[in-house]
Amino acid sequence: MPTVTRLCLRQVYHLFYADGEARPGTDLTFFNWPVGPEQRGTNAIVGTTLRVSGAGTFTYWADRLSAAGIRAAEAREIDGRLTLEFQDPEGQRLALIDDHGEGAAFPWAASPVPPEHQIRGLGPVHLSVPDLHPSDPFLTEVMAMRRTRTYVDPERPRVTVQVYEMDQGGLSAELHVRVEPDLAPAQPGAGGVHHVAFRVSDDAEYRAWIERFQQLGIRFSGPIDRYYFQSLYTRGPNNILYEIATDGPGFAADESADTLGERLALPPFLEPRRAEIERGLKPL
Repeated sequence: MPTVTRLCLRQVYHLFYADGEARPGTDLTFFNWPVGPEQRGTNAIVGTTLRVSGAGTFTYWADRLSAAGIRAAEAREIDGRLTLEFQDPEGQRLALIDDHGEGAAFPWAASPVPPEHQIRGLGPVHLSVPDLHPSDPFLTEVMAMRRTRTYVDPERPRVTVQVYEMDQGGLSAELHVRVEPDLAPAQPGAGGVHHVAFRVSDDAEYRAWIERFQQLGIRFSGPIDRYYFQSLYTRGPNNILYEIATDGPGFAADESADTLGERLALPPFLEPRRAEIERGLKPL
């Protein structure tokens, strides 16, 4: 997937990875903060799945990960879907999940991965909570999700997972909440996930969410202009951070879509400081 390089105000890169058209709903982002490793536990986002298509793709990725020195579990069915779990070098918990080719996909022409095996977009995000009762009304009544089913972790039969769906549902519109009362709260660090973002299509829907939070008395960040999109942030009852983000204007707002990721992109208010900022950054 191509990278779209942005910058946050702490003099670190904000790296966006997405499909060949940098579509919302396909992007996974990272900050290169120099911090210690995450202390795993509950009250946290604990896994991110990436959609791929076809059993042959799992063979391809198992070989590719092995060649890169990344250990992966055997592909297996979890919640009725073929899944390949692995971790990146910092301990980020990731998984590939078979979406059977549903919906449109936009491969990146410059990728070393064959188009038929490329990552198609984000799948379900996994959270961990010690008790479902505080989170359930927040997800259903505040975030307007619906409960659909429950399954058991195949490796930890005492752990149940509640699935929530958004909009029309499907792999790209699911949140899986693990109930793990025996874990201590997680502590943030490298390999952890800072927040999970949910899409809204336009400014009207964005404003409707502002009004919704205000009417429900939910504490939130207020509108935040990210230049490439507009954001809102709120914390759920388990201190997990949720973002509402608009689809537009998009990453091609200030440069050609054909050259995204080839240079450091700065929002207009930071352009006058480009030389200073570039001096303070370590080369990737």
